[in-house]
Amino acid sequence: MKIRILLLLAFAVVLSACESKKEENKKEGKQESTTNPLLEEFNTPFGVPPLDKIKPEHYLPAYKVAFKKHMDEINAIADNPDAPDFENTIEAIDNSGQLLLQIDAIFNNLLESMSSDEMQNIAKELAPIDSKHDDDIKLNEKLFARVKAIYDAKPELTPEQNRLLEKTYKFFVRGGANLSVEDKDKLRKLNEELSLLELKYSENLLQETNSFQLVIEKKEDLAGLPESVVAGASEAASAANLDGKWLFTLQKPSLIPFLQCADNRELREKIYLGYINRGNNGNEFDNKETAKKISIINYQKAKLLGYKNYASFVLEENMAKTPEKVYELLNKLWKAALPNAKKELKELQAVADKEGKGVKIESWDWWYYTEKLKKEKFNFDDELLRPYFKLENVLEGAFSVANKLYGLTFKQRNDLPLYHPEAKTYEVFDADGSHQGILYVDWFPRESKSGGAWMEEFRGQRRLNGKEITPVITVVCNFSKPTGDKPALLNLDETLTLFHEFGHALHGLLSDGTYRAISGTAVSRDFVELPSQVMENWALEPEVLKMYAKHYKTGETIPDDLIEKIIKSGQFNQGFETVEYLAASFLDLNYQTIESTDDYDVAAFEKNALDKIGLIPEIISRYRTTYFGHIFGGGYAAGYYSYIWSGVLDSDAFEAFKETSLFDQETAKSFRDNILSKGSSVDAMELYKKFRGREPDIKPLLKKRGLI
Repeated sequence: MKIRILLLLAFAVVLSACESKKEENKKEGKQESTTNPLLEEFNTPFGVPPLDKIKPEHYLPAYKVAFKKHMDEINAIADNPDAPDFENTIEAIDNSGQLLLQIDAIFNNLLESMSSDEMQNIAKELAPIDSKHDDDIKLNEKLFARVKAIYDAKPELTPEQNRLLEKTYKFFVRGGANLSVEDKDKLRKLNEELSLLELKYSENLLQETNSFQLVIEKKEDLAGLPESVVAGASEAASAANLDGKWLFTLQKPSLIPFLQCADNRELREKIYLGYINRGNNGNEFDNKETAKKISIINYQKAKLLGYKNYASFVLEENMAKTPEKVYELLNKLWKAALPNAKKELKELQAVADKEGKGVKIESWDWWYYTEKLKKEKFNFDDELLRPYFKLENVLEGAFSVANKLYGLTFKQRNDLPLYHPEAKTYEVFDADGSHQGILYVDWFPRESKSGGAWMEEFRGQRRLNGKEITPVITVVCNFSKPTGDKPALLNLDETLTLFHEFGHALHGLLSDGTYRAISGTAVSRDFVELPSQVMENWALEPEVLKMYAKHYKTGETIPDDLIEKIIKSGQFNQGFETVEYLAASFLDLNYQTIESTDDYDVAAFEKNALDKIGLIPEIISRYRTTYFGHIFGGGYAAGYYSYIWSGVLDSDAFEAFKETSLFDQETAKSFRDNILSKGSSVDAMELYKKFRGREPDIKPLLKKRGLI
């Protein structure tokens, strides 16, 4: 999941850009539009954005208006002659910037899913402007004085109001409100530089991902690849005007099957090295210096704000609280996982030795020989599942689980505006038939879309002046596309990804809060993955598989022997998967605990971090420095560990259902009421204890992964 911080104005720059665009249009004889859909009331069903009408040229003029409106609202709060109280200050701040929030949500979502040179140029132009606007609010002395006066007075408020007051106060303090004038200026400069660097990093990564192509001309080089993968590569080649050839890219639906199945070792190495060297090719898109600058600026910010390092600054607001707590968990899991990974390596080498080709397992061989070993051990491979994992059926399976747990129903809508023809929309109804929200889905890769999978909001749930604002949620993925006469057939990993992102969507859809800042997915980073990861547990339960896993041709339900193979192979290769993930988590934390502005060599830094934990050379960290988008602009700096932290939570939470029944209504109601609906209106650990009756236990996770 990607969560964006509001970036927010210096109007002269925007106005200049708008006027330049007008002059350009005049020269080209273009007719100026008299309306801007971003600034008009959304006369659409449920007030969803008019995505079919919004064009890149609408953003800068709309931002200009929205930034000014927001700043006028902020100044009105700061200059209010009445004594500060919760309603006229804290609640007013939370209610401010509605237009800006609306535009920002649309732009940031489409920057990820419908990117273009024009959109990226707009983002570059906005970055320093946004940074200044954000700082103008956080560093507004009169505004902070009002917030502090209320915070110090400790007024009698509801628990939800108290939480918002605490969060608002910390927002200003952590944003530099207590700094000297000189240090505030330093912070502004750091924030502006950081916003541009993070954009540059993301843009470089997208360029590097899109620029790699493995073009195959000889049919014999396709040996071992499933028919569906070959067909997809042929269609990709045709789309790229490479008729008669086969095209493979670094998008996961293309990359992973090639690494798993292609017999040509030299080509496996080529595509694998292309993947792990993104941003590390010494060209104009190289990310080493950019990543280093981001890490150093993060440290400078943290130091300026009174923290030992950036991790200490970030984790203060998370469940973990300190870097030491995170290291404690990672080390505990590392000691359990590394021996398993080494044992798996020996098994893979034995498989390779049987072939008599003199192969010594390298990192680009792991996926390939893992598939061979899986077939040998369980007479099973992922391709056996694809016919049963038709995309539409898997989605219906996720919908059915939500229905059985929470009474939700989903109805496809064909009358809502879309930003791309492949996107779809669903209206979501609660158990009583009332409208709960809108869900957008966008499944397939394209060059304009960032890699990976995420959930975001076009509009978050809240209550505004007594009116219920219902959520508009979007789920974006990069799944295997339909090929020829075959529908989109998912592999096991993609199936789990769909359930995962749908879990995030439920977190947004089932939010039941009053205030924007503490509703929905606005929770700590190491808590936000609990609702998503817990959903994965249902995906492969036999009872659930029989609900949705139907053969795309015959409609036959997945047979029991195949379900048994899924279950038996559930702990297979978990040493590898846990180790490559933990390695990235250690790498992240190493970057966020630097305590110096000294120059350093990125390659050496990365090598030292991974050598220190004893990572074996046959396994590469899941993310390396130059393509670790999560931590260099994706909001997960000092937070990549959160997936495994949430893994402890989700494994323990799912045990609550296993102790009763898979769809136990009392347990489901408790999970909805205490986890999904509360946002961050209560401390995360307190919410979890309300649901589970105690703090989480690590044993269910270790057991699930076969590490004990």
